[in-house]
Amino acid sequence: MTIAQDVILSIDEGTSGTRAAVVGRDGHVSCLEYAPLQVDTPRPGVVEQDANAILDKTLAVCRAAIARASNENLRIVALAIATQRCSAVLWDTRTGQALVPAMVWQDTRYVDELNRLAPEWDALLVRQMGRPVGVRSPYLWAAHHLRETPAVARAFDERRLAFGTVDSWLLWHLSDRRACVTTPTNVTSGSAYVLAGHRYHLDWIDALGFPRELLPELREDADRFGNTRTELLGIDVPILACAGDQHAGAIGLGCLDREQAMCVHGTGSFVDVITGPVQPANAGLHDGTLTMTARRAHGVSHFAVETFVATTGSALNWVCEKLQWFDNAAQISALAATAGSSRDVTFIPALTGLRVPAMEPAARASLTGISMATTRAEVARAILEGIAHSVASCIQANEEVSGVRVSELVVGGGLSGSSALLQIQADLTGMPVRRTKETDRASLRGIAFLAGSSGLLWDSLQEARTTLVTDAVFEPQVGADERNARRALWHARVASELAHTRNFNHASTGEIPS
Repeated sequence: MTIAQDVILSIDEGTSGTRAAVVGRDGHVSCLEYAPLQVDTPRPGVVEQDANAILDKTLAVCRAAIARASNENLRIVALAIATQRCSAVLWDTRTGQALVPAMVWQDTRYVDELNRLAPEWDALLVRQMGRPVGVRSPYLWAAHHLRETPAVARAFDERRLAFGTVDSWLLWHLSDRRACVTTPTNVTSGSAYVLAGHRYHLDWIDALGFPRELLPELREDADRFGNTRTELLGIDVPILACAGDQHAGAIGLGCLDREQAMCVHGTGSFVDVITGPVQPANAGLHDGTLTMTARRAHGVSHFAVETFVATTGSALNWVCEKLQWFDNAAQISALAATAGSSRDVTFIPALTGLRVPAMEPAARASLTGISMATTRAEVARAILEGIAHSVASCIQANEEVSGVRVSELVVGGGLSGSSALLQIQADLTGMPVRRTKETDRASLRGIAFLAGSSGLLWDSLQEARTTLVTDAVFEPQVGADERNARRALWHARVASELAHTRNFNHASTGEIPS
């Protein structure tokens, strides 16, 4: 009889979809199951999801992965969870149901209110939390619902209201402890977590009008979160890790050490430079570049500097599904590979605003430089170049804030499967771009590494990292002059969009632009 192989069940609950799979000692991800998730944008600035649907689909993919693992004689010994980070949920602890649509991390509905708080709070928050007030706050969102949504206010009065990000929501349901908890890689994104102190900034929480008693308990990313509820999943195993999907992806790509950099392409593209247990040298230098907790375990936090482009994968979906210009993202990549250049056609993927080179939520996406001679393949290439330019700008900003010089970019996520995109990325950054095998499963693998690296499957994260295999390395194929010219055109087009946005804003308020 074949001896069962021990594996960890991993959940990767992203914005566009939920996945579950198992990860073995060799780092291989198998029994993968996926379910898409709907994102709703009922009006500009408002981005929402159905948290109850998130839970239902997470359970469905887990059950399917568990069944496949059983059929393949794989023994699940732990659960690990990676989640989208700054999406917030309010739910009824009596029924277990979400009371309002979840606020997705792309949401900017309260940006004006936060902007009014920024002059008083930005400097303090940057110093203690590595980030300014920003354009969204899950705590402000919840405070508004407490005042404006009767069902939420009633649940709070009757002491049956819970609040948290998606990690809190899933852990409350999946763990037998039924506790409302959160982890550093998730809570950091909410802009109320003191990095050095592993605690909430309670004065800021008070200023947002959020009741302290609703704050989830702070845990570590590698921790014991109880055991799985057998009535939901049919297995009784410890839950040993829960982290933000981006940081799980970094671990799954082997980015553990200072000066390593990675980009995970999902709904958005997130670029991180690891600074280790040392916080960045120039926090606050760029509004759109933030200090993150990369992971926390055994009382020690490791940090990263992060910048993201909110709409890259979702921009491709928008181009394909709403505009119907292309059948799918794979077709965009294939067409782009046939075009020698975009012939100065430029796509700025700012469907929910810009972060780099300036924080401007009101900026919009644009496709410019089109002529009668423009071909479909050139438009496809311009779309990929827009993503690659945005990532290049993120890397530059991260280097300036972190004080770290990056020599190689490691990539993960669905779009990293596009060799055309990665070659463009190497050309625009002037640095090698490395893709590992199973790169699109980095978050699933990384969260399993975090759960299993204290002796369960591996003795350390460094040992787990040795299982990674390089798929391809893309070297720059253009010289500095061409690279600089292409970057200059991009910067000029972005500057034009920023100027248009600011002039429009001034015109709408009757102000005269300076």
